Amino acid sequence: MPDLYFGATDEATDAERAAVAEAIAGFGPVVVRESERLVHAGRARTVERRQLLLPALHALQRASGWISPGGLDHVCSELEVPPAEAYGVATFYHLFTHEPPRADDTLHVCDDVACRLFGAVDLIDDLRAEGHYVKASPCLGQCERGPAVMVQRTGRDDLTVTAVDGGRVTTAEVAVAIDTATSTPSVTLPQAGSGDLRLLARVGVVDPSSLDDYRAHGGYRALEAALAMGGDRVIAEVTASGLSGRGGAAFPTGVKWRGVADQEGRPRHLVCNADESEPGTFKDRVVMEGDPFSLVEAMTVAGTAIGAEQGWLYIRGEYPVATARLRHAIDEAYAAGLLGGDVAESGIRFDLTLRSGAGAYICGEETALFNSLEGKRGEPRNKPPFPTTHGLFGEPTAINNVETLVNVLPIVQMGGEAYAAEGTERSPGTKLFCLSGRVNRPGTYEVEFGATLRDLMDLAGGLVDGSELRAVMLGGAAGSFVGPEALDMPLTLEDTRVAGASLGSGVVMVFDQHDDLVDTVRRIAEFFRDESCGQCVPCRVGTVRQEEVLVRLGRGSHIDDERDLLDDLATVMRDASICGLGQTASGAIRSAIELGLLDGIAATGGTEGEGSR
Repeated sequence: MPDLYFGATDEATDAERAAVAEAIAGFGPVVVRESERLVHAGRARTVERRQLLLPALHALQRASGWISPGGLDHVCSELEVPPAEAYGVATFYHLFTHEPPRADDTLHVCDDVACRLFGAVDLIDDLRAEGHYVKASPCLGQCERGPAVMVQRTGRDDLTVTAVDGGRVTTAEVAVAIDTATSTPSVTLPQAGSGDLRLLARVGVVDPSSLDDYRAHGGYRALEAALAMGGDRVIAEVTASGLSGRGGAAFPTGVKWRGVADQEGRPRHLVCNADESEPGTFKDRVVMEGDPFSLVEAMTVAGTAIGAEQGWLYIRGEYPVATARLRHAIDEAYAAGLLGGDVAESGIRFDLTLRSGAGAYICGEETALFNSLEGKRGEPRNKPPFPTTHGLFGEPTAINNVETLVNVLPIVQMGGEAYAAEGTERSPGTKLFCLSGRVNRPGTYEVEFGATLRDLMDLAGGLVDGSELRAVMLGGAAGSFVGPEALDMPLTLEDTRVAGASLGSGVVMVFDQHDDLVDTVRRIAEFFRDESCGQCVPCRVGTVRQEEVLVRLGRGSHIDDERDLLDDLATVMRDASICGLGQTASGAIRSAIELGLLDGIAATGGTEGEGSR
């Protein structure tokens, strides 16, 4: 696409024009008040149109299987976006294609850490041998049932194909899924029906498509209570509960909400960060697929509490099943009067917009997510200013992930003090953990803070036969490895911090004596190399140099010869990177070195030199 200007010689197809029109339907001109200057109204119009760029690009991709020059030119004309800027956005994302499609179906096969343990590389080779167009993909969030495949289809809904009941995905199963247009059914929750559950109590019990069934199992009682309490009281209860962010940062939720609610005279926003892309993490997907109305209700409670009239649910593009179920839940809530201009006849407005990402791990960083929503490249912003005063569209914004938000429902119903009585003093409540790897029953588990690694592994049925625990990746690729000596460590924010580890997003990935940890750690380094947005030098260069070291280790280099370089890279990335990606990119690698996991191990293969993109 060498010519970046309006009026390209390529014309958008009728299908592309129709798809874009549908994606931006309902958008009208900016209302210009007599007291406003035209330049201000023009700026507002630009902002309003620009935030429709991501949906319009999705429409092009689905209609034609790629972002064609003519289609992009048409979008730029419709949204008044400079073509060079729109091209910069379109090329930022993994799920957008910029060449004519080789086939109607593109198979994104996860070759990340968990799926590699269960034959992902062989599956990629087998599918290519049968003539499928395959892209090796970073984590698809299906780690408990890998290897996973996402089928991106032209003109039709995307599909997810995964293993069932501990089996392995075969090429024949992928072919059947494509022919029948059927995604693999949602995973069975190991604890389904247990009376000890709060956040997962309805998963596997209710019909995720039925608002009536959700309400029959206690749904929307929290919203009723919250509306009766009023926003200030809700925020007070959330503060008293000690609820902290469940995405890894663990920032106090009540403090964040109060900071936004106190911003008078300005529009406020609530954003749900459902861009769950940390390798090894899938807990939010389980909630969204199994209990989508709970997230819609929780966002409504949060939005009305902080005085936000607009909510945004940003979900990763690799979750087609969860996206469809959430879209249905939002439509049902509007139809029942539980969203919109008069929420549950309270006189309060709260609207909810669903946006899909397009494959970029960095968009899990809150300010990168804001840029993505605004129709810009998903690059992080410098902080301060912070989102509570200058978030989405430069306006006060509360942003929380899925698990954090659904915790608000029991808090409102039971009260903050009662919630704080569970777990530990500094880590109250329950936590969702994602168990994968060499355990008998991988899946999402809910336990009170303070349970140990051993407790979790016992819940998952222990290690598979013949396995001897070698290491556990705790917190995801941005977390760290711990050894068997950590089995009795309480899983709390304070205990893991003392141990030099992190709960992160709740990843617990188990490795045994047969797993090639040099290949595993190299894949982590490759992941961060690919996912760096490239905005800052320490991360852009450091992640490349770090991966080169791991490749050399796989070829026989000794760790002692590379340790000083790795330490220097880690220090620079941690201290000088703009955001958490660069700051944590070396954590798992350094912990693996400290545990001796890379000593004397020869790599057994893999996809050396072939990026996940």
